[in-house]
Amino acid sequence: MYKRLLKMIERFDLIHLNVIFPFGLFALQQKALRKIPYIISEHWTGYFSPQNQKISFLQKVLSKKITQNAAFVCPVSGALKIAMQAFGLKGNYKPIGNVIDTTTFFQKHEKESQFTIIHISSLNDTQKNISGMLNTAKKLENSIGNFTWKFIGGLSRDYDQLIGKLKFHTADIQFIDHVPQKELSTHLQKAHVCVSFSNYETFGVTLAEAIASGTYVISTSTGILNEISKKAYFSIIPVKDENALLNEIVHQKNKAQRLDSNEMNSSIKEMFSPQVIVEKFSSLYYKSIQNIP
Repeated sequence: MYKRLLKMIERFDLIHLNVIFPFGLFALQQKALRKIPYIISEHWTGYFSPQNQKISFLQKVLSKKITQNAAFVCPVSGALKIAMQAFGLKGNYKPIGNVIDTTTFFQKHEKESQFTIIHISSLNDTQKNISGMLNTAKKLENSIGNFTWKFIGGLSRDYDQLIGKLKFHTADIQFIDHVPQKELSTHLQKAHVCVSFSNYETFGVTLAEAIASGTYVISTSTGILNEISKKAYFSIIPVKDENALLNEIVHQKNKAQRLDSNEMNSSIKEMFSPQVIVEKFSSLYYKSIQNIP
């Protein structure tokens, strides 16, 4: 496979991996044989414990070798960096976040007339704790009555049994399959609150997109929000704490929100716009080629 790939490429000075294993073996080979440097981007949740227990011994050994020889290792967050290092992957770490399209995700529409909560993800319960949010939604119904909670990114079939057991009466619980980015942006703009109740998260792209769209975020202590200094546009709650989630949602509903959507968008643009991320990687490309630590 590597020989066929090399025949397709006339010349290159640097390799940028978007995942460590297994393609990092090719990068390691090129560095050994041709002294071509490589850098690594990483966003995989599999390095968090206990998921990392599923990684084979051989993959772990080879991944250690790959990261040690990389010019730079660029996880999308400081939390992922810590998880990778705790797993034994030593290297020259320079975290660089994901790109956020602040020209698509910005405040354009008015909020819904009914209090609306939004959650966007793969709807994988193990990571995203959808069942915990549904339990909270029932408690919220008992507390405030009418509201809408949109779950975007899949269908309700995995949760129909739980939804039937909870017996919602006044709450409008919606499951919406994958939608295009512009439509997703509209959903975010119209919502009053965006919720992430994840058990673990490397970055949390939709949370940054929500802030860029002028929507307040409630998140567990996972992902990139822990590393953002400007706290006016989001709140952090403990993992798995349904009561904390309920209380924070009620607090935000009762609070007269006076959010500066332009400032929210600008704050995300300053950290994660394509131009900012390009400049960071360009700097590392230059340093890699020039062999500058």
